[in-house]
Amino acid sequence: MSEQSNEDALRLARELADAYRGQARKAVPKKKHAPKTESRRALREDAVPLKGVLNDLISEQGWGKALAGTRVFSDWPMIVGDQVAQHTKVEHFADGIVYVSADSTAWAKELTLLAPRIVARLNEHLGDGEVQRIEVKGPQAPSWKSGPRSVKGRGPRDTYG
Repeated sequence: MSEQSNEDALRLARELADAYRGQARKAVPKKKHAPKTESRRALREDAVPLKGVLNDLISEQGWGKALAGTRVFSDWPMIVGDQVAQHTKVEHFADGIVYVSADSTAWAKELTLLAPRIVARLNEHLGDGEVQRIEVKGPQAPSWKSGPRSVKGRGPRDTYG
């Protein structure tokens, strides 16, 4: 090929590319900006800590008490200590009362004696006034009221026939 034909081919390729670019610009519509809303992010140009945004969302939605209730379950070992947490379990939390079960009567009695201090620590951790009291139950004895060796009107002495 001659030098002239190479220049003609390059010129033709440039013209085609320029024409294509021009048509592509015309074909793409310009984006319209959505109207600005008054959000926390719109008012600030710098980064916002996620903790602050989540705290705002929790307070706006009124989820504070429900989340405090879940934190009773998740933070129990941290609040009462590992030794007590190994022998106790939070069963339920409603209306400011924490229902706890213990794996022995000794731990149930110990938790009953520690209850005022634990209530104070729970309120310190969750927010003042969230917890009013702790209801503790020990291990449940089996019921002897039914079975092959029970007699109506008689107590557990009939079980060991």
